Amino acid sequence: FAADIAHKQGFKAIRKFGIFVPNRFWRNREWIIMRITDDRYCRDRLRFDLALRLIGHEARTRTIRLWTGLTEDRVRKLYRTYIAEHPGSSVARRRGKSPQRCSYFLRSPRVQQEAAVLAGLLCMAGIVVRGWRLDPRALSIAQGELLCTAYETYLALVAEPRISFEHAAFLVIALTRGDELALRHCGECGALTLVDCCT
Repeated sequence: FAADIAHKQGFKAIRKFGIFVPNRFWRNREWIIMRITDDRYCRDRLRFDLALRLIGHEARTRTIRLWTGLTEDRVRKLYRTYIAEHPGSSVARRRGKSPQRCSYFLRSPRVQQEAAVLAGLLCMAGIVVRGWRLDPRALSIAQGELLCTAYETYLALVAEPRISFEHAAFLVIALTRGDELALRHCGECGALTLVDCCT
């Protein structure tokens, strides 16, 4: 439908993640060409693409705001327009506060093992680095993309995964903070394990 409108209005449309973006627009009785390589335009596109990716993982509004820099209103409109209005969408919108307890990752041997696998992937992706503390107030789009890639790899590797994306995002912050959780290598087999710093 959007593509038909674009064609009738005399401009081309670029489709990505269900969004149709015109490559030019009408202003003051003349066509204004949009430069796809424009830095500001590219940053906005990356923010929207990442936001849609996070919505697909059922991230909360606050989490999407932190990782994309979009306002709460933009996130809600994006969700309504491109997810909620599509019949048959299986994406749920989670409400309430984001996870804040590190004890979740140590609640059972199975969850602790999965958390170690996810943490290893986060390290391989470069979003969790030893000695480097991530600032939750200054997260970049690139870091958000790395988080999504690591989490999607975790979903592909683990059968019946028990760690939600919200917990994965919190695990990143908890590990870089390093005051409650830390990664250690097993003294016997050398495997990466998740340990409680308070014990």
